[in-house]
Amino acid sequence: MRPSLPRRVTAEFFGTAFLVVAVVGSGIMGERLAGGNAALALLANTIATGAALVALILTFGPISGAHVNPAVTLADAMEGGLAWSEAAYYACAQVIGGGCGAAAANLMFSLRVVSLSHRTRSGPAQLFSEFVATFGLLSVIWGCSRLRSGAVAFAVGAYITAAYWFTESTSFANPAVTIARSLSDTFSGIRPADVPGFVLAQIAGAVAATYLFRWLVPRPASHSKDVVLPHRERE
Repeated sequence: MRPSLPRRVTAEFFGTAFLVVAVVGSGIMGERLAGGNAALALLANTIATGAALVALILTFGPISGAHVNPAVTLADAMEGGLAWSEAAYYACAQVIGGGCGAAAANLMFSLRVVSLSHRTRSGPAQLFSEFVATFGLLSVIWGCSRLRSGAVAFAVGAYITAAYWFTESTSFANPAVTIARSLSDTFSGIRPADVPGFVLAQIAGAVAATYLFRWLVPRPASHSKDVVLPHRERE
């Protein structure tokens, strides 16, 4: 049987919080050490984020599935791996956890707890980038979880590391992380005004990938209650 809902929701909270700490914190550190070299700062941000994703999925995957992303939770609920009522709790925990992660990262670098970002990320190219980034992320998750479940953590980390560089938006691909990054006026930030467009593009990408893989790799009826990353069985 699955761990209780409170345990799973708590895992999603801390998983998303630590993911945002990695994203925002490494962005701040990278920018400070790069001496004005944006490419070097982005590289530091990329490596830290990809590595953190692998570690967090391996840590929290057996408990909650390690979605740490409302787009992933939405896709899982669409496929019957998670009840819609539980998905709502997951999403709330992810958004709140992300906000706490941004605040923690700000505090660790002696910044204000919350400082709304002024970094502009708008325009059709940015929005299309977020659609592509999230479509690709869910494709990796669905393909690996159904065919090579043991590789999910490493595949997701590798994909996000690459997507930082092949998308103009630097691959947020996560509504909770997008909202959280608007709370830090630093290298990895995004203006609050640009958040809704990113979130809609991310949701569209997740839904499109889910429908594609529903056809490409149908889930057997006997596995209809599995989650994206299977939870550890407990007595």
